[in-house]
Amino acid sequence: MKERKQESASLARVRIKTDKRRSACRTNKHHTMHTTRTNLLHAAKSLCTDFASKKDPDALMTHFSTTHQCTAYEHGLPILAPFLGRPFVGRDGVRDYFKIIASTLSFETMEFSEYIVDPEVHKVSVKGRAKFTWLSTEQSWDEIFTYALDFDDDFKVTDYQVWADTGAAYLASRGQLRASQEVH
Repeated sequence: MKERKQESASLARVRIKTDKRRSACRTNKHHTMHTTRTNLLHAAKSLCTDFASKKDPDALMTHFSTTHQCTAYEHGLPILAPFLGRPFVGRDGVRDYFKIIASTLSFETMEFSEYIVDPEVHKVSVKGRAKFTWLSTEQSWDEIFTYALDFDDDFKVTDYQVWADTGAAYLASRGQLRASQEVH
């Protein structure tokens, strides 16, 4: 009987130690997940703030990975605008994407909101809005757009995707935006 009590006490101590370890693992996993979420959110907000502040392409590149191949891709048909529908691959490619944007468009009152962070896949989605102007025609439009940003383990962007109003950009590039706005 005495041996059984000692065995039960021993098992209880092992269970307590195991439970404490499990609890510590859950806490560490939660802490790690929270830290990752916080870091991802900070990294995404930093990039968005720099873009909205009209930082030059070299400054924007500080937000992109040096350990993974980077890609910038703005969804749409390539025939509609020079920055649409084709992947800009590698750091030089991403820099070229930002240079093309800067030479084609200007914007004002850009702001970002509704950040959605997925720490398991290191991805952040964010909604943006701004007034864009096609430089060569000086035609402007208000736009809501979305970014999907993938990050490496150092919280640097690896994949930068944009969904935006390609129709308005196309019409503005042809000088036809105002006419179509007057019709509707």
